[in-house]
Amino acid sequence: MTVSDQEIKTIEKYALQNAVKYGKAPQMGAVMGKVMGECPHLRPFAKEVSAQIKNVIDEISRGDPDEWNQRLEEIAPELIEELCTKKEPVKGLKPLDVKEGEKVVMRFAPNPNGPPTLGSTRGIVVNSEYVKKYNGTFIVRFDDTDPQIKRPMMEAYDWYVDDCRWLGAEPDMVVKASDHLDTYYRYAEKLIELNRAYVCFCEGGEFKGYKDSKQPCPHRDHLVEQNMEYWDNMLAGKYDEKQAVLRIKTDIQHPDPALRDFGAFRIVKTPHPRPEIADRYVVWPLLDFEGAIEDHELGMTHIIRGKDLMDSEKRQKYIYDYLGWEYPRTTHWGRIKIHELGKLSTSDIRKAIEEGKYSGWDDPRLPTIRAFRRRGIKADAIRKFMIDMGVGETDISVSLDSLYSENRKIIDPVSNRYFFVWDPVKVMISGAPSFNARPPLHPTEDRGIREIDVRADPHLLICQKDTENMKVGDKIRLKDLYNIEIESLDPFRAQYLGDSVEDIKKEKMRIVHWVPENGISVRVLSPDGEFFGIGEDGIVNELNNTVQFERFGFCRIDSVSPDVVAYFTHR
Repeated sequence: MTVSDQEIKTIEKYALQNAVKYGKAPQMGAVMGKVMGECPHLRPFAKEVSAQIKNVIDEISRGDPDEWNQRLEEIAPELIEELCTKKEPVKGLKPLDVKEGEKVVMRFAPNPNGPPTLGSTRGIVVNSEYVKKYNGTFIVRFDDTDPQIKRPMMEAYDWYVDDCRWLGAEPDMVVKASDHLDTYYRYAEKLIELNRAYVCFCEGGEFKGYKDSKQPCPHRDHLVEQNMEYWDNMLAGKYDEKQAVLRIKTDIQHPDPALRDFGAFRIVKTPHPRPEIADRYVVWPLLDFEGAIEDHELGMTHIIRGKDLMDSEKRQKYIYDYLGWEYPRTTHWGRIKIHELGKLSTSDIRKAIEEGKYSGWDDPRLPTIRAFRRRGIKADAIRKFMIDMGVGETDISVSLDSLYSENRKIIDPVSNRYFFVWDPVKVMISGAPSFNARPPLHPTEDRGIREIDVRADPHLLICQKDTENMKVGDKIRLKDLYNIEIESLDPFRAQYLGDSVEDIKKEKMRIVHWVPENGISVRVLSPDGEFFGIGEDGIVNELNNTVQFERFGFCRIDSVSPDVVAYFTHR
């Protein structure tokens, strides 16, 4: 692979920018990051690019700061201006470029091969928020034209719309690309008539050889009439899969191989899962073609897409130029890395569910919106989490703690408190009277009390972890109940000491929570596994509510019969 002159210029400008910014020789890692961000097609050739960057850095290092500044002013003055502009971190969404009187139309375009994940939710929230801001139209468009590799799930269509509504992003229109095959065919034929598209019969490796050597394939110069005949044969199912591809003519000499004569349609004979489509079609558009046509047909004014899709935009602009269309205004954003979620793709999750590794798409270990909903994460918290990230090309690395912090602000004031003892250990208490404990339902809000009847000389349960450092003679406060002194560890016995609150500080007592032995069985499902234990009876009155299990965390009560099942929200 040879690095082009244009790519060398890109390396030079970012190397100079780094040198001018810090007043010393450019740093390899910083330059590499900038270059790969602007030229993602170079990523498979990192070794060759690194060698070229080293050559450029060696050359620049022979100069001085004045020479660096002068050269950068010559080749990329905008980078000088960028260095001189102090950037303040801004939360929220920056204004869109909207013409006076323009009706803003934006879309979120998922592949429905599974439900929305937290990562894909950024597109739902941000696009819908912009549309609200400009009183525009928000469209959910299902890019479901791959019935084979990213095969749609029938349930996912409804899941997406339902999750959009829950997030406060009600779509004004829902579109399924698989309904519009005839429209795509019509535009394909128009491009063939314009001699801007041709049917290619090369095998994949054979065409790649031509493309990489910047040579046209043998089919590129077929007459329009021949291409139309081949196209008709494709539609009629006369060719096998991979035997023929409709390609868009571009610049076969283009420095970026990804932009040379890209594929627009391929033959797929796997029936589509939608019964109304099924095996009606055998020729399916690739995503760049389908998306380009849909964005035009739907009147898209603005597009927000990942900076890794810049090549897609460049490919689509060929189609727009050939058909005389104006391309929507595009904003690019960087990737989001959410530390706790790893790199599970929708396809990986689907496979793992089928293998029984997860209970379903709402398993609390998964990053799906269905899982977050079941855990008790609120839509308003997710919206604020996404909006605060803003829209910029810088890659973002965040923690779920930021989302949990927003959610905590919402649920803390309305979540009743209860005792839940996991990994329970039985403690026999002697000398204790019958007692009616009356802890508050909330420590700061006036929400009343909960009553827990405790009989005389009871057996109570406390957490195993609370017993680990206990020794005979320790004095313990049972929260909102009374004080005890440990008499024996095996069996676990304690003596009643009274209920004086003043003794807590005087005796430096540890405070632990507890439940009666005859409490209710509770199972908590969390991203870290399952917790089994006993809880207060009052928990059964909290079905579908979020509560706080004291010293454990917030949980959403998912079911109460025959036993309580709770989904862990966060601490």
